[in-house]
Amino acid sequence: MIPVGGRGPVEGRACPRRAIRSPAAGPGLHYRPVTRTRWSVLIVDDDPDLRDVLAAALSNAGHVVEQAGDGPDALALVAGRDFDVVLLDVNLPSMNGLDVLAQIRGRLHPPLVVIMTGDDTPEALLEAVRLQAYRYLRKPFPLRTIIEVIDDAMAASPRAGLPVQVVSARPEWLEIIAPCALEMADRLQSFIMHLEADLDEPVRESVAQAFRELLTNAIEWGGKLDPTRKVRISCVRAKRVRIYRIADPGAGFAIDRLRHAAIANPADDPLQHAIERQKQGLRPGGLGLMMARSLVDELIYNEAHNEVMFIKYLS
Repeated sequence: MIPVGGRGPVEGRACPRRAIRSPAAGPGLHYRPVTRTRWSVLIVDDDPDLRDVLAAALSNAGHVVEQAGDGPDALALVAGRDFDVVLLDVNLPSMNGLDVLAQIRGRLHPPLVVIMTGDDTPEALLEAVRLQAYRYLRKPFPLRTIIEVIDDAMAASPRAGLPVQVVSARPEWLEIIAPCALEMADRLQSFIMHLEADLDEPVRESVAQAFRELLTNAIEWGGKLDPTRKVRISCVRAKRVRIYRIADPGAGFAIDRLRHAAIANPADDPLQHAIERQKQGLRPGGLGLMMARSLVDELIYNEAHNEVMFIKYLS
């Protein structure tokens, strides 16, 4: 593991197929497929040594990289050419990085923006979510993380840039409406991990994993993987408890009829769900609901089972 700020070799990884925007398309929503082996990346940070380290790693991974040391220079570069991703520091001289993000996202065809910052306050994270940042990285981070984030974006394209609607972005109450696309699960789990940075690591990981499992279930089964349908997510952060609520657009379900899910297995037949999934031609899995229940203190469904709330008590 090479922390950002150190130097060392970085191994590039094979890049998957992705899509680029059609000039006639709407902002970030319509793409024409092509084969791409590299992306165009702009690094914006006032630390030249950090920029050089990141640029070397990304170049070794096969990407085309440019650098800017402040907000105005970054905006001038973005205005002059198309970038796929901007790696953007928050604490820039002369212009705050979140203001730069707002201007970039206001463009007709904005690139994805990954926020990099040493600021550990939830306010900066929530403003980044409101401004449609793709990911949020808290410094210092392993150098390989940058490569992985860009690889994730390429694998998820063109849905990586799907917008979320922010209903509330208070540290005590986050509420968003997101498209029912599986790519949202990793993106939103990443934000939750950073939002809950004040929790002990095991508790934080339990909350984030339960959130991802339940969100994936809502997107896949309730939303039918249709990005035109929406899932509503709320997070209430009190001093002694975390409460998450996920409402999907589906009609709901009955747990006793989920023969393809481990949560419905009879006590004397723990593999029933695996056999049923094979019969239905489903991918291996079915452990999500059972796993989520084991990670939190309370898991509560509404009557229709298209809304779920999980509760984690803090000691």
